Amino acid sequence: MKQPNDVFNDLQQKMSELFRNSPAKDVEKNMKAMLQQGFSKLDLVTREEFDTQTQVLVRTRARLEELEKRVAQLEQRTVSGGTSQD
Repeated sequence: MKQPNDVFNDLQQKMSELFRNSPAKDVEKNMKAMLQQGFSKLDLVTREEFDTQTQVLVRTRARLEELEKRVAQLEQRTVSGGTSQD
């Protein structure tokens, strides 16, 4: 599966080839500017930012699972301790 950046790079390359020897060079510049302006308005993140957040999420999930186990153990101790005293 192609990455979105690959698709946009392919599009840009094809547009460049199309306009390279044509008087429509200004059209290419305008299209690039228009695309860049459009992308800047989108709420996009870089692949690096996405990967970083994914790693944070994995660590957070692992920590949550660890804490859930500890809470379950403490609850079990509390229940066991309370029953033996009655």
